[in-house]
Amino acid sequence: MLFCVQASQAQLLPSLKLGVKGALNFSSLKSDGKWLNSDTKTGYQLGVWGRVGAAGFHVQPELYYTQKKAGFKDQENNEEGEATLKSMDLPILLGTKIGLGPLGVRIQAGPVFSFAQDGKVDFNSATDFENYKKSSTGIIGGIGADIKSITIDLRYEHGLNNISQESNRSQKISMWSIGLGYSFL
Repeated sequence: MLFCVQASQAQLLPSLKLGVKGALNFSSLKSDGKWLNSDTKTGYQLGVWGRVGAAGFHVQPELYYTQKKAGFKDQENNEEGEATLKSMDLPILLGTKIGLGPLGVRIQAGPVFSFAQDGKVDFNSATDFENYKKSSTGIIGGIGADIKSITIDLRYEHGLNNISQESNRSQKISMWSIGLGYSFL
């Protein structure tokens, strides 16, 4: 009985964590209609995160540099290519942690804001990174585990807006990521 009371109190106390993280991501471009067929390619994320929690919930803002890659085939023009999009991503996650002390499982979701840094799109014919918007918004959700100072995350990100400048060729990022982090505070 005493153990259960202590476990419930541990989730209610205010907490602060800061850390670094890295992740592998597996992204593809989704399109409205049938004009684009996308292959999943591997990219990465590197950055920092913070977590402030109380009353069983937490807010976890993060800032990381992301390289998203996708292979694709333009069905209309029969062209193949690969997109590499580099951005600074800012997710703001709301979540809860289930567990006791240094061990716990987290469930998180929230918006992610991406700000393009650089990128290239290689087709057989000339296509330019300038054809893509410099910012985008998505929604991200996933599960994670905390084991002392180590964090492990599995997440899915879905783009909410068209990243293409061309309104007739809507493209959205779809991405899975698996990350490993370290909390130094």
